[in-house]
Amino acid sequence: MQADNWAPEHCQALRDYVALGMSFSEIAREINAKFGTAYTRNAALGRGKRMGLRAPERPKRPPRAKIPQAPKRPECNAAKPVQAAAAPERAAPVKLRCVGISPRLLSLAELDASECRYPYGGDKENEPITFCGHPRLPGSSYCAPHFHLTRTTEAQPELAPGPVVLRLVKAA
Repeated sequence: MQADNWAPEHCQALRDYVALGMSFSEIAREINAKFGTAYTRNAALGRGKRMGLRAPERPKRPPRAKIPQAPKRPECNAAKPVQAAAAPERAAPVKLRCVGISPRLLSLAELDASECRYPYGGDKENEPITFCGHPRLPGSSYCAPHFHLTRTTEAQPELAPGPVVLRLVKAA
């Protein structure tokens, strides 16, 4: 609710609760419960300030005592033998999937609208990206071998997302 349209009984309740020494978040909660409104803490605080109300001073917490720490001693590493770190294990090479087709390696400017757009290259710096260029399947950007390469179950993620449930919400 907007703070500029408070009903007079809400304002009176605000005055009463401030006089009782309640915090503005507690006041907002009480007014909402009593009148069925949806005031926030900030709305109650702003309305209270415009009405000239001041919340009573709350007792301040004493500062936390600092726990004394024992001074750290420097350790001498000369007596300890230095062990070499174990060499990391080599990762298994990635098995690349490929198709039995020789790409035409066309640039993007050379491609026709009916040619496969499966990319090649671009892995190394300043290496040009080229494309397959064979006739593509209708409704796809790729030729038949590249279409099947990108759609196999091996290319699917291990944890496929479950069904999505949509819920319609009435707008206010």
